[in-house]
Amino acid sequence: MHFMQFTPIGTFYGDAVYKYDAPRQGRLFAGHPGRIELNAGQNFEMALRDLEGFERIWVIFQFHENEGWRPTTRPPVPPKGKDRVGTFASRSPYRPNPIGLSCVRLLKIDGLTLYVDEADLLNGTPVLDIKPYIPMADAFPDAKAGWVEEQEGDLWTVLADAPFDAQNRWIAEHSDFDLESFARVQLSRGNFSKGVFDSTRRRLTVDESAHTGVLAYRTFRIHFTYDDTTCVVCLQRVSSGYTAEELQEGAEDKYGDKQLHRDFIKLPDFRR
Repeated sequence: MHFMQFTPIGTFYGDAVYKYDAPRQGRLFAGHPGRIELNAGQNFEMALRDLEGFERIWVIFQFHENEGWRPTTRPPVPPKGKDRVGTFASRSPYRPNPIGLSCVRLLKIDGLTLYVDEADLLNGTPVLDIKPYIPMADAFPDAKAGWVEEQEGDLWTVLADAPFDAQNRWIAEHSDFDLESFARVQLSRGNFSKGVFDSTRRRLTVDESAHTGVLAYRTFRIHFTYDDTTCVVCLQRVSSGYTAEELQEGAEDKYGDKQLHRDFIKLPDFRR
């Protein structure tokens, strides 16, 4: 058996730091541009020639934070009558060879830096290769999509109440956290019934009788309501994931964000 060793050609940098920050599909992360910085001294300037005329590119990358693989996986929204599907029939990041493929929007090229959008890559992801997306060769809109066509439900509408908007703006102004984009990505599939969706995978707790839920984003908590009939999620407010005792001065600050939370809970009452 012949083994090959791959060397990354560059690195992707973007907003998604943790695994749960990344969207399941890059198209759900529009408006959060990132960049690919190619390695210098390897004649990649010549390799990039003529790429700028393409609107989209394929990015082949490494799932660098994953270890091991699983022969089956539970999709975010499984098909009717099934709990798991085979890994080769899924987009699971846990694969025999940790290689990913993403079709991103190319914004511009500046030297060895490619500015992109709609990327589902984590910050610091090693990039293995880049290829142009060619609609004539790569697009098959009438192709059958197997079990994906059997998924329950379409994308839900995600709205935000005024208290959430105010809190989210303040957090965004004082940190690099984007709670609204994260919530839209995580909650847009809806289907909050435990019989349909494994809610623990989204760091989510749901009260089905009250149609309410709490979504964890790092050390903040996003409170929302949902309506199964209209398929609408409403983001209501944000709360701190820390207790009053954990926010006392001198307490351990593992994530370096407790002062942010101390200032947050002093804000005017947004029904925290």
